Amino acid sequence: MSSKESRFRLLKHEGVKGTFIICPGLCKGCGLCLERCPHDVIDWSEELGIYGTPRAAPARMDDCIACGICQLVCPDSAILIQKKQKKKA
Repeated sequence: MSSKESRFRLLKHEGVKGTFIICPGLCKGCGLCLERCPHDVIDWSEELGIYGTPRAAPARMDDCIACGICQLVCPDSAILIQKKQKKKA
């Protein structure tokens, strides 16, 4: 894998209500997503981000409500939330 491919790879984390997608190459480790998550499901990763700082990663996806606040507050567009559609009865 080239350095360009690894920089812009997407890491997907499946949850009950949605999918948390992060691009580690865009995350600078500002922590805004951690501060604003209403269910405290995001934590620091062991893997370093683009500036050699810890990057964000979902830690407790079972508690994620896929509200998208983390996506909205990320200044670098490193996070994408895909909410799962409810099944019609």
